[in-house]
Amino acid sequence: RLIAGDAGSMLDSANRYYANGRYKEAIRLYQGILSRGKEAPGIYYNLGNAYYKTNQLAPAILNYERARLRDPGNEDVQYNLELARQQITDRVEQIPEFFLTRWFRQFINVFSSDQWAVISMVTFIAFLIFFSVYLYTRRVGLKKSSFWISLLAVVIAGASYAFSLQQKKDVIDSRQAIVFDSKVTVRSSPDQSGTELFVIHEGTRVNIEDRVNNWYEIRLSDGSQGWLMQEAVEPI
Repeated sequence: RLIAGDAGSMLDSANRYYANGRYKEAIRLYQGILSRGKEAPGIYYNLGNAYYKTNQLAPAILNYERARLRDPGNEDVQYNLELARQQITDRVEQIPEFFLTRWFRQFINVFSSDQWAVISMVTFIAFLIFFSVYLYTRRVGLKKSSFWISLLAVVIAGASYAFSLQQKKDVIDSRQAIVFDSKVTVRSSPDQSGTELFVIHEGTRVNIEDRVNNWYEIRLSDGSQGWLMQEAVEPI
């Protein structure tokens, strides 16, 4: 979304603070902009950079992840996210995805939700134009070509709209979180008497599977599961 008014001047000030190495002031202003509901991938990215410069890995990773969700094709965001991940304690192996699922996800992430929405709108307009030509032209060759082009356009429009909705859903209903406590014991049940299963550390990403009172059931990318206190993590 566009930044306007006071939020725009705050953004300019935050960027100047960052450029001058005054990262704490930049962090305060970036957070102020976000607290006003003015979200944009670049703000989360800049905030992540400012946290990274102050050696705060968990908040840096959190904001890189938020930037990545909103702009999945941004190579700078992905690079800095991987750079930050390399410095955390835990090295969690990821269960390989089915190759078709991986390819499909990579294809969707070529564009952001807004970009897919624009593609959907443009191709739907193209569908209306070519379908009108199909309905009103009397030239057989043009009638056939306009029919197939309009059919292709409406398919692309529908698929693009679905991709846009999926990416928007990933942002609104994210079920991932970043560990903020320096060390967290994951237990077998949502209470302190549960068996200690394993320990994870600051900056690790987890998937939230369920919630009971102030406990989250979490799953790591290697398939390990258990329960931890809600206050130990920050949802993406």
